Amino acid sequence: MITAARVVLWDLDGPICRLFAGHHANLVADELLRWLEARGLHGLLTEAERESPDPHVVLSAVDLRHPGSDLVAELEERLTQEELKAMPSAMPTAFADPLILTWTALGVRQVIATNNSPRVVRKYLEQRGLDSCFVPHIYGRTQDLHLLKPDPHAVNRALGALGAEASSALMIGDSPVDYRAARAAGIPFLGYARNAPKAKLLRDAGAGHLVESLEQVLQVLRARP
Repeated sequence: MITAARVVLWDLDGPICRLFAGHHANLVADELLRWLEARGLHGLLTEAERESPDPHVVLSAVDLRHPGSDLVAELEERLTQEELKAMPSAMPTAFADPLILTWTALGVRQVIATNNSPRVVRKYLEQRGLDSCFVPHIYGRTQDLHLLKPDPHAVNRALGALGAEASSALMIGDSPVDYRAARAAGIPFLGYARNAPKAKLLRDAGAGHLVESLEQVLQVLRARP
């Protein structure tokens, strides 16, 4: 899978960096909830949705009840602003930078397909000196929230823009939604599982190929004849 890939699609948060390493995701979710509560909209969410530490759960839940509304647009922008606050303290994933640079040197085209804001992705890549490896192929969250992964929309957009066949691609992600999006698009999937709980979630979703460190992928590339 690794050596055959001519296009690599990356999720951002997890495989490339821990976006909320310093500005924690559960605090962002709480901030979105407080914003809704201040407007008397606390009842829009179920108890399970209110307790989720994932801000995307809050955003998607509101979109489910009020799709395409000004409320959703404003909430999405607030999430983007929180992601921008988190970006300076994001923790790079070990071996992600050299792996990206090595694939680029080998002529493999690379793409970001993420549920995070593309504005955040661009700023992070610029900060790490990696933007030239991806731009303009960054496909992130829009206000059409029903198209977030696990919907394969971003993945299919990337393949279409590059004129690439699904069989020539590889997707690297760390969550079940990444796996489901890749499977829906017919793309081979490599799961990055930095700990046992991540690995269990991916295996339970059906992912069959996992690595616990991107160093394993880099070693494969460096061993190529």
